[in-house]
Amino acid sequence: MASTNVEKVKQFPQKMLSFSCLRSPAKNRLGPRLGRLAPPSSARIETPHYIALTSRGAIPHLSPDLLKEHADIRGVHVALEDFIERALQATPPLYSIPKSTATNTFKQFIALPQAVLLLLAPRRTPPIYCPASNTNTAISILTSVGFRFLESEEYAKATSQLQPDIVVSMGDIVQLGQKSGFKRIDKMGDRTTVWTKELIEALSIEEESRLQIKKPAIFAPILPIEYGQQSYYLEQLRDEMRPNISGLAFYDMSSLAELPSDFSSLPRLSLDEPDSPHKLLYEISLGIDLLTIPFIGAATDAGIALDFSFPSTDFKQNGTPPLPLGIDMWSPVHATDLSPLRPQCKCYTCTRHHRAYLQHLLAAKEMLAWVLLQIHNHHVMDEFFAGVRRSIAGYTFDEDRMRFEAVYERDLPEKTGQGPRVRGYQFRSIGHGEPKRNPLAYKALDEVKEVLVEATLPSPSADAMDLEEHGFAEKVNGK
Repeated sequence: MASTNVEKVKQFPQKMLSFSCLRSPAKNRLGPRLGRLAPPSSARIETPHYIALTSRGAIPHLSPDLLKEHADIRGVHVALEDFIERALQATPPLYSIPKSTATNTFKQFIALPQAVLLLLAPRRTPPIYCPASNTNTAISILTSVGFRFLESEEYAKATSQLQPDIVVSMGDIVQLGQKSGFKRIDKMGDRTTVWTKELIEALSIEEESRLQIKKPAIFAPILPIEYGQQSYYLEQLRDEMRPNISGLAFYDMSSLAELPSDFSSLPRLSLDEPDSPHKLLYEISLGIDLLTIPFIGAATDAGIALDFSFPSTDFKQNGTPPLPLGIDMWSPVHATDLSPLRPQCKCYTCTRHHRAYLQHLLAAKEMLAWVLLQIHNHHVMDEFFAGVRRSIAGYTFDEDRMRFEAVYERDLPEKTGQGPRVRGYQFRSIGHGEPKRNPLAYKALDEVKEVLVEATLPSPSADAMDLEEHGFAEKVNGK
């Protein structure tokens, strides 16, 4: 680690986002670092930290009052594709909200506290695969009513109107399942260059016309391809767009290895898809400052209570198996367990409820089960990142990371129960004949089903004897 002196990365105007690097690795080296992100209209964020993922502007299972009272969420990731399903036929309600210089109306629209950082991106994380490829002027997106294209001009206009704290510029990212040949790779850098310049120009025009409106901080995407394949785009970022770029968004951690030193002072956002805390520690070890974590919501939906800490307070003995990263609350072994989900956990769920209650709620398919799990799982991640920051500050991160990897299993527990109902825009339909994602809520009783199939319907004039004969009634107490 290098000097502990506070290094001011960039002196932004008062109405723009600023980032201070409090502790960083030696020059031109990748490594964990401490920082402080200070948006002009939101609470500051000590980094490394995470940005909570949303669905249609809301953190799944957490209502606004619960978010305010029982969670410590510092920032949220919001996808524009969640709100513009009717944009081609009519003006989406999101665009009809009046602007205000006192409060952020986008945050009011989604009932988000003003102090919580709002990061706008064109697509969800992780994105749902779209069959159509991107074009020179647009990317393919999935709305709640189907697929469509999002034009770069439309995205820039939406950003200018909605005024998020941070906006991730559109990038020509090859979707999972699509091939990227040489011609396709060449287009990726060219398209992303044009789209980023269009966003900068749109926000600059808005800033000149309305000086009281705070300008969103632009995070430029770093493409998940080799440095040489996007060298022109990176040169344009450095030479022409650098004064207007406030951060970088990464889709692949291999892109960090060849990052030019000109960008080393900017905050780094990971839009990768880490599936375990081990992957989080790996990304932090490379110098990532902000992370999106899909496995928090996935664990909650699966009925899994996260159960790990960093630095680990447990020590692995020779021959002992590693500890699980979570607890499967569907298991009947918890039916009579009156202990909290985690010992000494200070979250709302653990201080007021026990495992038996959570297991009962899941078995009864009560929505409260996933609410309590979501509160607990986000609290575990808050404590995890607080421990990471203390570890980096104490120069013990590498040792603590090695111990964590030795103590805990590599993967989260497998899902064993049925999660909450899946909505149509959360997955892509395969085609005709695919199985239903949600089980039927009501079905015929098994012991009566065969009888009903074989029985003939009685006539409207049938009496009690006829109904009994057809299996639709039976005598009680011989009457």
